[in-house]
Amino acid sequence: MATEAFWNNRESAQKTIDESNTLKKKIDPLLAAEKHFDDLKTMLELGEAEPEAAQAAIDAELTRDVAKFSTRLEDIELRVFLNGPHDKNNCIFTINSGAGGTEAQDWAEMLSRMYARWFELRGWEAEVTDVLQGDSAGLKSITYLVKGENAYGFCKAERGVHRLVRISPFDSNKRRHTSFSSVDVIAEIEEEEQVALPPGEFSVDTFRSGGKGGQNVNKVETAVRITHIPTGLVVASQAQRSQLQNRATAMKLLLSRIYAQRLDEKKAEMERFYGEKGSISWGNQIRSYVFQPYRMVKDLRTGCQTSDVQGVMDGELDAFVNAWLRAGCPLKRMQGIKDEDE
Repeated sequence: MATEAFWNNRESAQKTIDESNTLKKKIDPLLAAEKHFDDLKTMLELGEAEPEAAQAAIDAELTRDVAKFSTRLEDIELRVFLNGPHDKNNCIFTINSGAGGTEAQDWAEMLSRMYARWFELRGWEAEVTDVLQGDSAGLKSITYLVKGENAYGFCKAERGVHRLVRISPFDSNKRRHTSFSSVDVIAEIEEEEQVALPPGEFSVDTFRSGGKGGQNVNKVETAVRITHIPTGLVVASQAQRSQLQNRATAMKLLLSRIYAQRLDEKKAEMERFYGEKGSISWGNQIRSYVFQPYRMVKDLRTGCQTSDVQGVMDGELDAFVNAWLRAGCPLKRMQGIKDEDE
């Protein structure tokens, strides 16, 4: 970056700066933790030299500082686990309703609200690129483009089938129902990894965007749907106001999906991820959300659980995601090792 010709190629320079910033984000917290640790040792040495009457106050202060230091170490530990080739990337986050009809579609909408709040709590930007409304309530599917630091690294922990047990608001007899929805997560590929698609391999259709109206919405065909003919993959985007913007977004989604599918063929890692998800029905869930007869959310992969159902539905998912990362699941799965409870 200090060379005279560094800014001759602005695109290359920006990539170098981005790489430098990524490395700094890894190194700076470690250096800060080392300094914090040295400060704690100095405080302990000084405290030992203080009179006995002052020991209680010093112990209390040390306890608070050690707790802060432990929290900092936990954050560094999680960053160590995010060592996959695409963990730092943005991601394409899709929720699909499964077995259960209207119940499942309502559950998919509840999940979309939960994850939207989680994205917000983590400071990520989430853009809805495509949404398919349910027949009478809820959502059949919704796709987010999630942008933020390590978005894919954290979001991939949520890939799988999610099971809901509750008294159905759609059942006049107030019976307990079980519903299923699935979450699929794919890393947004970088520019240098983009897949070249000959024009004859995909078809582009336009349609009117869904929504509550407004400029262009429901008036002109701004929404775009792209179909990859050899694989049958279909993506759509209707969030932008112009057809060109929606086409660019849809193409980015398609390239990412094709890239992920090709990784399936070359590596067993992605294939195992999809295989574990299974069908969107009983026996394939990764997490259960029980509203009745008791209140409990339990991750079946790690055993992490909480009775604070409302907090979870308001986006407090870090405990489950962090437990999955700390369990070494990414490393185990890359090596083809199944967890003991699978």
